[in-house]
Amino acid sequence: MWVSVENLVTSYGAEHRRLRGLMASAFTARRVALLGPRVEEIAGGLLDGVEEAAGRAGGGVVDVRELFALPLPGRVMLELFGIPEEFRGPLREIIDGFFDTSVSSVEAQRNYRALYSTMGELVAFKRRCPGEDLTSALIAAGDAGDAGGAGAGTGGAGAGGVGGGGLSEKELVDNLIMLLSAGCEPTVNLLGNAVALLLGDPGQLELVRSGRVSWGDVVEEAVRVEAPGANGILRYAVEDVRVGETVIERGDALVMSFAAAGRDRGVHGEDADVFDVTRETRREHLSFGHGVHYCLGAPLARLEAEIALRALFGRFPRMRAAFGPGELPRTESFISNGPRVLPVVPGPAAAAAV
Repeated sequence: MWVSVENLVTSYGAEHRRLRGLMASAFTARRVALLGPRVEEIAGGLLDGVEEAAGRAGGGVVDVRELFALPLPGRVMLELFGIPEEFRGPLREIIDGFFDTSVSSVEAQRNYRALYSTMGELVAFKRRCPGEDLTSALIAAGDAGDAGGAGAGTGGAGAGGVGGGGLSEKELVDNLIMLLSAGCEPTVNLLGNAVALLLGDPGQLELVRSGRVSWGDVVEEAVRVEAPGANGILRYAVEDVRVGETVIERGDALVMSFAAAGRDRGVHGEDADVFDVTRETRREHLSFGHGVHYCLGAPLARLEAEIALRALFGRFPRMRAAFGPGELPRTESFISNGPRVLPVVPGPAAAAAV
């Protein structure tokens, strides 16, 4: 389904411009900016849970991926999209399966059916009960663009299928799947990777604590050296492209390695594999895409990560790793790149500001 979906990522040219215009009309900078205080609130509540878990563990080891990095992006996206409570559990499980490339073909097919069934039910619910959320905004934008043609809610091809301005039902569902999944799993990985990198090199952590670099610098360097989405599959060349001595011919299938691009020694130097928050080229990565395919959700991912990291290390200033170099098991995915667990000893919580 990474290939068959009809969304922003798999579209090209005029189709991509049409879809991006509709997505951008709902995914506005204002909508993202207004989320900042809510992200802080969600992060604070989750950190209360981490503090409680550490207390139950007698000040010992807790998994901050499970307790903090994993739930935070999910809660933000579920609120942004206005997902009712009854849909949240199934969607979280389905999205996890979406990125797991170690599953069998039978499991993948089961997940495919469950995803489209659940998303179809969600769209039907939101048409009956629209709200001030991204799902309702996308449905409205798609239906408005489809006015005068086959309605996007009819389940037929819709104007999106024949070059019009609206969205077919499949395009609507596929783009919702893209936005939800891209807003959850990669941000979980971003947070997990950043925490692991900082705890693995206290000198880097001290640079940000002292104010010599910003949390934004940490985020950029973390996504450069450990791309949250390691590989993009599967694309096709639309024309012959020469890369060095190799010609990629029109129609050739392509896998794009964002992870490899982030460690290009020709761009980042011989120490490209090293996490260095002061690196001049830290922003020169492809982890959020490039050009017309630059990620619509990049501002939200950056906002969430900066708020979350500042809150985590602010609450637990003496937090230390409970893992050694190379000990963290990674996600079982060719696409997704992050730790499966993140055991830490939080240490004493900082006193609340008065």
